Amino acid sequence: MTGDDIQKLRQQLRCTPRELAEALGVSRELVMQWEEEQRFPTKEHVLQMETLRQKGSVPRMRGRRATAESPMAVLADPDLWRLMRKLLTHTELRARVLAIADDYDDPVE
Repeated sequence: MTGDDIQKLRQQLRCTPRELAEALGVSRELVMQWEEEQRFPTKEHVLQMETLRQKGSVPRMRGRRATAESPMAVLADPDLWRLMRKLLTHTELRARVLAIADDYDDPVE
């Protein structure tokens, strides 16, 4: 299965790399490496992807994740740091995120 095949599968399933990774039990980074053909999926992963193709969807998490991530796992997530860079750079984005965050409990309080 080529990187293009995996991208087409994600388009067909209408899922993100993270959603495909969660459905396969692998990291988002590994899915991205498959798509960029830096690494290649195992036969087991190819079979799992074919099963998802036949189902026509990936299981989606609703609301919060089923299991809470440890703070260290959250800090290791590259998406968190990409978001942080954007928040630090774009004042308007930071204001919008703060307005959204007002609706959520502060876990420290």
